[in-house]
Amino acid sequence: MSDSLRGKRILVTGASSGIGRATARRLAARGASVAATGRRTEPLDELRRETQDDPGSVWTFAGDLTDASFREELVRAAIAELGGLDGLVNAAGIIGFGDWNTTDLDAWDHMMDVNLRAVFDLTKRALPALLESRGAVVNVSSVTGIRAFPNVLAYCVSKAGLDQFTRCLALEVAPHGVRVNSVNPGVVRTNLHRAGGMAEDAYAGFLEHGKDTHPLGRIGEPDDVAAAIQFLLSDESGWITGETLPVDGGRHQTCAR
Repeated sequence: MSDSLRGKRILVTGASSGIGRATARRLAARGASVAATGRRTEPLDELRRETQDDPGSVWTFAGDLTDASFREELVRAAIAELGGLDGLVNAAGIIGFGDWNTTDLDAWDHMMDVNLRAVFDLTKRALPALLESRGAVVNVSSVTGIRAFPNVLAYCVSKAGLDQFTRCLALEVAPHGVRVNSVNPGVVRTNLHRAGGMAEDAYAGFLEHGKDTHPLGRIGEPDDVAAAIQFLLSDESGWITGETLPVDGGRHQTCAR
């Protein structure tokens, strides 16, 4: 599979950290041309420096995906720089904590805006280019999209919606040769939970507890998920579409604990 992405043109969101960053690096190392976007300029500049000797190339675009004008410009610029699109990885996302009683409408709307609405609109804008190339879309969902967990109500619903979007869109574009899949990670060592408001000591305990809640006995690393994304973008997965692939050390097979 080492050369399966050589020459592919792929747009990756959420590339300033975590799974998105690991994916952009992995794709560039395997010869893909990558348009990488995130909210922060400095980490994107660092990503570009880190990949400058890779077989592939990385172009970076900083901006807020909840801004419709930025989404429009991002797709236009990515297609112009790369000469088209063969793949889209929707890795940008946020988490928030709260149950039915503590989640207000503003928090709910913001979660859906980032995790679902922006994904829909960006994908819609990218699809003409993907239809032309018979490309692939990979959405980064979560184990919470396929299993229920307490105190992350809006997050769970946003990821369940993303999974259904994946399945429905896969059927709609399959006649055109475009594939759409999701990866559903368990707990992965990224900045997601801390950015969502989890304190450092609580996060350390959360990661330690993850050794028990994931049957394989460890939490995930960003590259664990990036490897699955690479496969779903590659020609080797050419007969797979509409799937929500758990990449979670077996977490989705367990009961709540």
